[in-house]
Amino acid sequence: MNLQIHLLSRITLVALLCLLATTAYVLEHSNQQSRQATQLTAESLVKQLEFQLLSINAGFGLANRFPDFDLWKQTGSVPGICVSFVATDSSVRSLCNGEKLSVRNYPDSFEALYRRLLNPGLALTRPIAFNGRVYGSLTITPSAEIEIAKAWDNLCSLLGLSAITVLAVCLLVYLSISRALRPAKIIVSGLKSLEKEHAYRLPSFELIEWQCIAAAINQLATSQQQLLAERQKLAVQLINVQEEERRYLARELHDEFGQCLAAINAVAASIAQTAEHQCPALVNDAEHISRITQHMLENVRDLLKRLRPAELDELGLAASLNSLVSGWNARGGGKCQYSLNIVGACALLPEPLTITLFRITQECLTNIAKHASAANANITLVINSGAIALTVEDDGRAIKLPFADNAGIGLLGIRERVTALDGRLTLAIAKPHGLIVEVHLPIIPITEAQHEHH
Repeated sequence: MNLQIHLLSRITLVALLCLLATTAYVLEHSNQQSRQATQLTAESLVKQLEFQLLSINAGFGLANRFPDFDLWKQTGSVPGICVSFVATDSSVRSLCNGEKLSVRNYPDSFEALYRRLLNPGLALTRPIAFNGRVYGSLTITPSAEIEIAKAWDNLCSLLGLSAITVLAVCLLVYLSISRALRPAKIIVSGLKSLEKEHAYRLPSFELIEWQCIAAAINQLATSQQQLLAERQKLAVQLINVQEEERRYLARELHDEFGQCLAAINAVAASIAQTAEHQCPALVNDAEHISRITQHMLENVRDLLKRLRPAELDELGLAASLNSLVSGWNARGGGKCQYSLNIVGACALLPEPLTITLFRITQECLTNIAKHASAANANITLVINSGAIALTVEDDGRAIKLPFADNAGIGLLGIRERVTALDGRLTLAIAKPHGLIVEVHLPIIPITEAQHEHH
């Protein structure tokens, strides 16, 4: 759930509970006011009637006019109250102050609830006595309808004011929360930006809590950026060490092993010539040694091309790629046709980029030959002023991504090389099937580590 909606719903719930408690208080207070008014009226009437008895006993009043409610009717301020006097001789005299409601402005459900909970219109009875003699009892009965109507009016006024207050508070709270949580959106957006741009940093915020979060994220981003830079630097060094080892192995194989095989081949040819005149039985053995030696020389030449093609050091990247593609076309026997398209100048690229592009192409073609079962493979190299784009596409049997975890370490090695040079590797499925490998590398100066190595 959205945090704003969550907080706003909690605040609204609390406001509604407070409103419910206030409603109960208002209804109870209205009932208490009605009972207090009834009690005050009873006390006032009792005093008036006692004064009338005092006047009658003193000879100033008429006994037949007792009880006289005219004074109360003239001075009574509480409408809807009915008084009834029951004398000792069972005679009854009653009077009501105010009229009953002509129009009911409250619903029946409210009336039923109010009558059930608060019992309005409760009568109050007081005895009337003077000089130890009881003359009768006085009963004061308030109007339940008027009491319910007053309670309903008070409740409607409260609900109207409370509704406006709750809406205003909710609006202010929503705006305040929106402003307070605005940095959360900035932080989420910033984290997404950090995935693409490691140098991005979150801005400073007003609230201390958001400042602490932003500072922690920025510190983490700085640490990750440093670790990534060190990792890339280490990866470049490892690639350079690997290429240096390959260069060393290629040189040793060419200078030592290749020359030894060439010498063996020459000796075998000499033996064959001598054996033709002196020992014909050795001719076949000498020729067999020569064939084995020749086969080993061819394997050494293939191994030298894979370790460190001579064209890469002597003629450059373009010639090496053309030689690589021609070799695969020759070995493929027509099962797969390889094509190469180069746009831009390869001669201006620094050595780490040329080696990386050659190795990636070499690995892609090897994977196509081993796993793709493709009929066509296209290699496109585009070199611009600030970036390089290498695309290797085949029409093999790949139909979905990602590949199985046991697909080999070829793609992992390609990704490591691309990451080491701060590049980007993208895999996609061709239409209708096949794999597209896209590599984007920036053209950057040779790093200090590379200078130190070379």
